[in-house]
Amino acid sequence: MAGTILVTGGSGFIAGYLIRQLAAEGWTINATIRALAKADKVRGLIGVPETQLRFFAADLTSDAGWAEAVAGCSHVAHVASPFPAAAVKHEDELIVPACEGALRALRFARDAGVRRFVMTSSMAAIAYGHEGRSRFTEADWTDVNARDIYPYVKSKTIAERAARDWVAAESGALEFCSVNPSAVLGPVWGDDFSASIEVVKKMLEGALPGYPRLGFGIVDVRDVADLHVRALNAPDMAGERFVCSGPFYMMAEVGRVLREHLGPEARKVPTRNLPDFLVRLFALFDPVVRQVTGELGKIRDGDSSHAQAVLGWEMRPAEVSIVDTARSLIDLGLVKV
Repeated sequence: MAGTILVTGGSGFIAGYLIRQLAAEGWTINATIRALAKADKVRGLIGVPETQLRFFAADLTSDAGWAEAVAGCSHVAHVASPFPAAAVKHEDELIVPACEGALRALRFARDAGVRRFVMTSSMAAIAYGHEGRSRFTEADWTDVNARDIYPYVKSKTIAERAARDWVAAESGALEFCSVNPSAVLGPVWGDDFSASIEVVKKMLEGALPGYPRLGFGIVDVRDVADLHVRALNAPDMAGERFVCSGPFYMMAEVGRVLREHLGPEARKVPTRNLPDFLVRLFALFDPVVRQVTGELGKIRDGDSSHAQAVLGWEMRPAEVSIVDTARSLIDLGLVKV
């Protein structure tokens, strides 16, 4: 079902793989980026010609450019959302653009006659604020009023809820569904990548003194893109929600995989664990660490069986994703091992 689609956040990690897969299936792609000056670099990395891929300048916080970007599109993949590497001063720095951006994309999509809208949400909107639980499905929602809920988690939850509320009241014939990935790994094309990749990079560089008791579900960027494409193409997706997560790995397990598969290239990868009290001590001086101390020892395992059953989706093994991530960072010279 190739047609014309708008992909938002076109310079991002997930969006790049999504655009490449859509192009291979014959779609014509409009993509938003914040600055058109980046268009040639992004196109070069993705490898899709101008005849199939056009860029439009549009931002989550402004109406400018959106009508032009979505004109003539039958589908939208809304991938754009703020994800800073550093701690923010106020949670609204993330919540406002995430929420306003989703509603803005929906409004312009409806007004342009778009039929299907797939939103990239997150396991962050599902798996937090549930004490005593470790496995989660599409039926679960993060409790944004629970203790230790940090701004990114709030932003993804509030944005997806706001989108679904808007769709229920305002969408008309527009079909909406969401894809909710966990930590996204996989081969990088350049130095613009997600915070999940940064964890692997720091391990390879020897920038971590050891492993805190922190972990994440792992899913490959290539499989995330594939799930989006399936959700764009499948019939009867209105209201659907798909957990997009492979197995949960503690950071120490990721390090073990790197050491086992990379040999001497993993010589800087840590071998020891950090006790919780030491992590909390670091948190006194580092706002990024402070945000995640409430995660120590927590397991948030996503059940992806719904996507597998409804869409026939499959994931590659997490070890493959970990090793392919590291291999790309090394081969591109983005880490010195």
